[in-house]
Amino acid sequence: MSAPLTGVAVITGSSGGIGRAVALALASHGMSVCLTGRDSGKLQSLAREIGSRAPQTLVHGADLSSDDDIRGLVERVTAGFGRVDVLVHAAGALRLGNIEAAGWDDLDEQYRVNLRAPYILTKAFLPMLKESSGQVVFVNSTAGLVAGADNGTYAAMKHGLRSLAGSIRDQVNQYGVRVLSVYPGRTATPMQEVVHQFEGRRYELPNLLQPSDVADMIIAAVALPRTAEATDITVRPMKKPSPLKSGS
Repeated sequence: MSAPLTGVAVITGSSGGIGRAVALALASHGMSVCLTGRDSGKLQSLAREIGSRAPQTLVHGADLSSDDDIRGLVERVTAGFGRVDVLVHAAGALRLGNIEAAGWDDLDEQYRVNLRAPYILTKAFLPMLKESSGQVVFVNSTAGLVAGADNGTYAAMKHGLRSLAGSIRDQVNQYGVRVLSVYPGRTATPMQEVVHQFEGRRYELPNLLQPSDVADMIIAAVALPRTAEATDITVRPMKKPSPLKSGS
């Protein structure tokens, strides 16, 4: 039997894609939510959609490549809620291109958003997570398991995130804190649309994993009874990617 979800969830990247779907799902299960991302307009729209599903909804725009924005988010959650039960790292940045094509700043930007920000936020919220015997969810990627020629910088950050999650798990399990890494395959998100355009593939949403599919998997994992912990989950589309366009 699954455990009820209560308390406060902080979801980065909740202005779109998987983060948005997770925020909706957690709110629908009765959790108060902090919605954070770069697009404040989309966050406000999501808050209106959530409406009364969540006991309390806090909207806080933040660019996680900025230390000031990270500090501001932590301060806002601390002042607005005073607790964190579920922390979901769903924000991400993507730059495509092999080592010859990649720009000098591509690695640095992805490092700050995809690896450094989850590390700093987990560290900052850890006292409250320990107090609540909370849960941390790292939305990784199948690129964090196998890298390709054109996603090396992104994959490197996701490989690092996998190691980081494992290390944190080994430390915090003793406090009753659970740590989950989820590795979605090709998912119908704006980021995946960019990938399809780069590859010259047709972007066919019905053939892709849906953000709600990933959200359902995360809900199932965080709602597990406290006798169990899901650590690493790979979820992928049933259908294979469409073939490359002719001439690509």
